[in-house]
Amino acid sequence: MSRFLLVVPPLAGHITPLVAVADRLRALGHRVAWAGEPSLIRTLAGPDAEVHPALGGPVDVGGRGLGLRGYAAVQFLWEEFLIPLAEATHEAVADAAKQVDAGLVVADMQALAGAIAAARAGIPWVTSATTSGSLRDPFTATPRVRQWLDGLFADLITRLCPDPAVSLTPATLERSPLLVLAFTTEALAGPGDPAGPATAWVGPALRHPPEAGLAAVTATGVSPHAGPDDGEPFPWAWLDPDKPLVVVSLGTVNGPVGGRFLRSCVDALGALGDRVRAVVADPAGTVAAAPGNVLVRPGLPILVLLPHAAAVVCHGGHNTVCEALAHDLPLVVAPIRDDQPIVAQQVVDAGAGIRLHFGRATADLIAAAVTDVLTRPRYRLAAQGIGASFRAAGGAAAAADHLARLAVEHGRPG
Repeated sequence: MSRFLLVVPPLAGHITPLVAVADRLRALGHRVAWAGEPSLIRTLAGPDAEVHPALGGPVDVGGRGLGLRGYAAVQFLWEEFLIPLAEATHEAVADAAKQVDAGLVVADMQALAGAIAAARAGIPWVTSATTSGSLRDPFTATPRVRQWLDGLFADLITRLCPDPAVSLTPATLERSPLLVLAFTTEALAGPGDPAGPATAWVGPALRHPPEAGLAAVTATGVSPHAGPDDGEPFPWAWLDPDKPLVVVSLGTVNGPVGGRFLRSCVDALGALGDRVRAVVADPAGTVAAAPGNVLVRPGLPILVLLPHAAAVVCHGGHNTVCEALAHDLPLVVAPIRDDQPIVAQQVVDAGAGIRLHFGRATADLIAAAVTDVLTRPRYRLAAQGIGASFRAAGGAAAAADHLARLAVEHGRPG
């Protein structure tokens, strides 16, 4: 039995893929512990998950840098959130590694404390890249920004790893020299960097992949009837099998900035009339009324809806994009911030969807984009190709196999 410590930031999209991997590792007989914010991890991984607190309580990530775009958003993300997060949690993560006697640390790319604690303790670590946006350097065309970020990393290493014997650089802090677990495939992200660290392209680690069916979803307590913010049964009879279903979601933390876009989506889909049915996730309650062919709810049972869907409109969040593509669904993507523009462009470059400007998308533009992805076969064919690559990559099972092998070959013995 090997002992793994998974270090994650308080961001649901960065935890969810590792939940499926943790399930698989435990099924293989390994011990899996988490370091992070306990309530969020247990919400996603289950109440029985072994969690070592690295934060005192929930973090309001929904209000994180609202309204910021471009470099201002990047600067805020690192200077005001991720670097302070590493400073606040690195000692707790180090304590967790000692308590677990971790043989291998799996550190999310944005949970820098994981790599720091592992390097200081001499524990091998693997980088978890839960978004394909993090696998390409977005600053190659802006070397001054790259220099600024490397400077932040170097300063952090100097403060938290003053021992010159600790071999840690800005490059290895961001990507482990041992392995990067990429929860995507080259069919979406593009070819890997041959000069970069070893990368395992395992595809999205969905806890309930499409082939698992409804029984697998319900067996582990994920209700097919209600979304995360809605206790009412979903009106399945409202769906029309003779009309294409469009699913609209902006993820879990974008409600405060998504009102105008969601209202434009409702207007756009309403204008398409009987040609479509649409369901819209509106957790902030920004849509006052909807036409008869559009259903608006605070939360949606996404995993159960996608097998019925024909297309997805979203913000470019990596998990939402991968869930859609895993179901062979084309996308209309309107990125908001962080790595979402990179993921959105990957969708476009792969031919699996259309990108819109989040702040400028009108009802007419949204309606035209939805019509295109529904009626032009090339979008669905491209989505099917990516979906096939996901299934071939192995997902959570492949990721767990890589980790189990590395724990034997490189892990610290107990």
